Amino acid sequence: MLHQRTLGQLADGLREGEFSSEELTHVFLARIASDDRLNAFITVDEERALTQARAADARRAAGDAGALTGVPIAHKDIFCTRGLRTTCGSRMLENFVPPYDATVVQRLESQGVITLGKTNMDEFAMGSSNETSYFGPVRNPWAMDCVPGGSSGGSAAAVAAGLAPAATGTDTGGSIRQPAAFTGLTGVKPSYGRASRYGMIAFASSLDQAGTLTRDIYDAALLLDGLCGFDPRDSTSLELPLPPLVSGLEQDLRGIRIGVPKEYFGEGLDDAVASAVREALAVFETRGASIREVSLPNSALAVPCYYVIGPAEASSNLSRYDGVRFGHRADSYTDLVDLYQKSRSEGFGDEVKRRIMIGTYTLSAGYYDAYYLKAQQLRRLIADDYARVFEECDLVAGPTTPTTAFALGAKVDDPIAMYLNDLYTIPANLAGLPALSVPCGLDPSGKPIGLHLVGGYLDESRLLAAAHGFQQSSDWHRSRPAERT
Repeated sequence: MLHQRTLGQLADGLREGEFSSEELTHVFLARIASDDRLNAFITVDEERALTQARAADARRAAGDAGALTGVPIAHKDIFCTRGLRTTCGSRMLENFVPPYDATVVQRLESQGVITLGKTNMDEFAMGSSNETSYFGPVRNPWAMDCVPGGSSGGSAAAVAAGLAPAATGTDTGGSIRQPAAFTGLTGVKPSYGRASRYGMIAFASSLDQAGTLTRDIYDAALLLDGLCGFDPRDSTSLELPLPPLVSGLEQDLRGIRIGVPKEYFGEGLDDAVASAVREALAVFETRGASIREVSLPNSALAVPCYYVIGPAEASSNLSRYDGVRFGHRADSYTDLVDLYQKSRSEGFGDEVKRRIMIGTYTLSAGYYDAYYLKAQQLRRLIADDYARVFEECDLVAGPTTPTTAFALGAKVDDPIAMYLNDLYTIPANLAGLPALSVPCGLDPSGKPIGLHLVGGYLDESRLLAAAHGFQQSSDWHRSRPAERT
């Protein structure tokens, strides 16, 4: 069945004329329309998708097709799409229709990629479970009573359930890798600056980065080759060539040095997760890699550091939503201040309000030095820890999450417990490093477990090649949730 094929397999089928892009797009649109339980999509425009598919077929017939021409994917609803509603999972932007495309969207569509629709997400990417969305929570196709992870949970659920062969996501503190681990997918966050943030609605500007959710590493490399690159419209974009990722996947893993932080195997880590990660590391050893214990002594500070810097930047970025220029506006108000207060109170959900208040407090006079400046200093220490480890190692490995997917509602009333889901993923964002999660096992209840790999700055090629080597020697990425009728 077409929906069970990988992105690479679908691209091959299109190239060989096995089916058309229009036929393929119909398959996925039908699956999206028939699924009313996952809540993975916010907006689907069937007419737009089919128009793009017909254009891709014409392009292929004219001999102008590239590697991605005609393949359909989904976009996280944080990327602006011209003429297609972009909500960021918030009432604040419930009816916002952008006049332009995000660079990530524009680059992929210029290569003939079809946009199936926009996926559900935690509001303004603030969350670790996809329960903060104004449009309701997303369910995990592996266990319908569990969360798919967040904030890119809609993208993850869509790909895991076969509603789309691949999807884009964004990662501020683990928001691609954590849902990838919870849904048995491969999630990749490239180095900060590799992918343009232009048209990607901002949460925390120094941490946000676009990435991919796919079945396997080959698919991730295929998409990243298409969406990464310098963008003069993004001041944080790196004007550096991206090494070819697909053609670089077949690197020999003999001699690769993998560091395993001792801090990652302590209290709070589920036994099944720890066991699966250690078994995955043994696979690397069979392929000639060496495993050694390392230390990231400041890793315990990553979560509090992140939850000062992230909310501070969010407080600044979200100040533009005032009910005046765009976004939700209160129906009745007495004066300008009342307009601001009512529009923002009605437009933002509880988690967004919480982070705005935290960020405004930490940036206020008298607290900036004690909180925000101190957090930036700790961020430097965390980056320095990685720099020291990469002097003796090529990659850092560990669990992606402390546990497997948890039940819907289990942590919504305990923000601290929710925040700790990103314990292992946040440090890579603070240091701007490329990182990924690949499936490495199932827990006793049959829910997926993720292996986390972090590479040196701008070393995506070696990072992806190592993960690809692991997937060549394991079958976990081929596991699928049960088909539901």
